[in-house]
Amino acid sequence: MASKGFVPKLSVNHVSFSGDRKPLRSHSFGQVFFPRRSKEQASSSFSSFTQSSSSVSVVASVNTIPTASTSTAKFARSVSTTTLAQLWREIQGCNNWENLVQPLHPLLQKEIIRYGEFVTACYKAFDLDPNSKRHLSCKYGKNNMFNQVGMGDSGYQVTKYIYATPDVNIPIQNGSACGRWIGYVAVSSDDAVKRLGRRDIVITFRGTVTNHEWAANFMSSLTPARLDPHNPRPDVKVESGFLSLYTSDESDNKFGLESCREQLLSEVSRLLNKYKGEEISISLAGHSMGSSLALLLAYDISELGLNKLNNPSTNIPVTVFSFGGPRVGNAGFKERCEELGVKVLRIVNVNDPITKLPGIFLNENFRVLGGRYQFPWSCSCYAHVGVELVLDFFNMQNPSCVHDLEAYISSLLSKCPKRSSSEEEHHHDHGLDFLNKANELLLSGQNFNMLPLKIAVSNIINLVESQRAEFFINEHILGWMNSVALYILF
Repeated sequence: MASKGFVPKLSVNHVSFSGDRKPLRSHSFGQVFFPRRSKEQASSSFSSFTQSSSSVSVVASVNTIPTASTSTAKFARSVSTTTLAQLWREIQGCNNWENLVQPLHPLLQKEIIRYGEFVTACYKAFDLDPNSKRHLSCKYGKNNMFNQVGMGDSGYQVTKYIYATPDVNIPIQNGSACGRWIGYVAVSSDDAVKRLGRRDIVITFRGTVTNHEWAANFMSSLTPARLDPHNPRPDVKVESGFLSLYTSDESDNKFGLESCREQLLSEVSRLLNKYKGEEISISLAGHSMGSSLALLLAYDISELGLNKLNNPSTNIPVTVFSFGGPRVGNAGFKERCEELGVKVLRIVNVNDPITKLPGIFLNENFRVLGGRYQFPWSCSCYAHVGVELVLDFFNMQNPSCVHDLEAYISSLLSKCPKRSSSEEEHHHDHGLDFLNKANELLLSGQNFNMLPLKIAVSNIINLVESQRAEFFINEHILGWMNSVALYILF
């Protein structure tokens, strides 16, 4: 198994670019041509959105109507009677979800839940039975997976299963990590196209399950992504663990799997060519670690220009629906995603600690002092990407629900209370709020079920104690996790 973090090979079938570009390499099963990126920047639709170094954050509210100008009120009235087929580009974020998030528009709410259910299907279909022949793989075949998980009427057909191989070795576990089923690619049917207004390619990823994936999550050092072979962009950095999971393959095995990246780019390219000439959207959805892979893929597709295959003058919309996702890269990564037009809607529970990692201290909120002086280590600070939709839920009987995907969906289904203005002004202190709430809860609560969270933290502590390796570079994160673990376990 070898990491492919730097300019990995691509075995992308069915890809062709016009012009006189030379292929990087040829294969007996296809060729890949990478166009050189133009120096022209992408559309300035993010101009107002990128003025601040931090992500846009809004609080979900269904019952309240914000103060709006005449044009905004007119827009709100017009979309109230609009179908998804007419409004799909706005729902996919072409205007950064302006006037759709606060208050949360019913069509957007429905679409977020729908994509959340696609991710839930990953968990339902994932085989956790150690005695099963399909252990840590999908329990069902592609043709009947949706039927088996209760989504037979989704209007989509699974076209490919995706496997990922983290390039991480754990001394306490025999053998190296092998590829595990991590998600799937699906495409909307002809009937669904009429309702959706376009051909929708959906790519979904589950969250962390295996020990090797846990270890990859804690490889918190930033490393250059270098996914574009023609322009490495050393200032665009991402978390090394997520990049390893995305780009590593089983090259030490003659019949081993390609990397997660190669599998995905090949299938996306094939589908884009198959439906060339149609209106197409690329929708990526993931939970926790899966949302990180979704964002890496969205950036990769846009950086390589695959979303321009059908029409070089028009981008195919690339949208990420992130549920409880951590930070993925630095400010350079965030800015490049915005330049490329990658749209990200982050659905975040204010009490979810995973959304504060990595970079719990060195993040987008600490890059600039007083809005004027930029710290020299700013390039090493993590930064969230996209528009943030804030939820607020907590269950004293089961605190681990703060990161549970089904709890996220349940919160979206219910009415989302509007937070006070003082709370909105201090939404960047959610990490501290969570720790204070957890501290009070752990000191006062005696009878609720902490077993799920205890098991998870215990696994992390065992991993830390057994392998104090170089991938635990971020001392802030390690110290924070140990502090929380001590509170929970003792």
